[in-house]
Amino acid sequence: MILIHLLEGKAFVWKADDVQMIREQHGLVGNLVGALVRKPRQNSRLGLPLQLMPEEVRLLVEIGAAVLVRGLSGEGKIHKEVALEPESAESSPSPNDVNDEQPETEAYDKYLNESYKEQRKLALEDKRRTLESLADRIAEGRSRRKRQRSDQEDATESSFQGPIKELQNLEETFQFPKEAMMVHLPTAHPSCGDTEEVDMCQASVHWPYAGQKEHEVRYKVFKSLWQKGYFLTSGSKFGGDFLVYPGDPMRFHAHFIAICFPYKEEIPLSDIVTAGRLGTNVKKTVLLCSADEGGEVTFTSLQWSGLQ
Repeated sequence: MILIHLLEGKAFVWKADDVQMIREQHGLVGNLVGALVRKPRQNSRLGLPLQLMPEEVRLLVEIGAAVLVRGLSGEGKIHKEVALEPESAESSPSPNDVNDEQPETEAYDKYLNESYKEQRKLALEDKRRTLESLADRIAEGRSRRKRQRSDQEDATESSFQGPIKELQNLEETFQFPKEAMMVHLPTAHPSCGDTEEVDMCQASVHWPYAGQKEHEVRYKVFKSLWQKGYFLTSGSKFGGDFLVYPGDPMRFHAHFIAICFPYKEEIPLSDIVTAGRLGTNVKKTVLLCSADEGGEVTFTSLQWSGLQ
């Protein structure tokens, strides 16, 4: 089951496996909004978490693929910070707060120590293999030199005993500084903490879309296009509600700009002209979409042909 975490009306998916499932199995795209660990100072390529549109969230929940949850520990911390006075907020943390952080700190230190021991063991084995391979080569070269220059046998033996002696006492002499160890940089909290499921049918701070007429129209249009096999993303950059793709947006350009209107509501002529010219400029067909109370969606394509 996919966990969708809510925060003030925004929905996020943190697990890479869930993101892959959402895209490959359910045909939903979302939008990556997280910074990459190795390149945090750029925004051309982003990573986890994946932010979902409200329509994508509702669709995943209705088909039984996901569950909405919200964090309880984070909310408690927020309320606690708001309750603090300015003077007390600048003061040092209380002993209880320090004690709460100690188990996590001790666990992380233990993880680093175990990781260091494991990496030192692997480095020691690699060093041993290197010295053993050098010792074999040295023995071959020493035998060759013995045959060629028997009068310098003692000098040859003394000059090539270094790696062999080091191999005998390698466990005691091997040095592996902690600065050289590889450290895993976590990109998320190891545990989500206490969470509770959110009811999508009731409006709240975390899910304010329940009962909104605009959301109901957008969702009916979104679901209808999704059932037809289209991929949809946000169309705000093109002046619409959705961009409609015939396949995965990584492989196709959008063919339509979907604009949602309430059923049987009059549309100003200026809005129709604006939408038509906009679609022509970006080489896409504008879809005027509306849904009746029964959920049936009507699509009207709009293309600007100019003056005849």
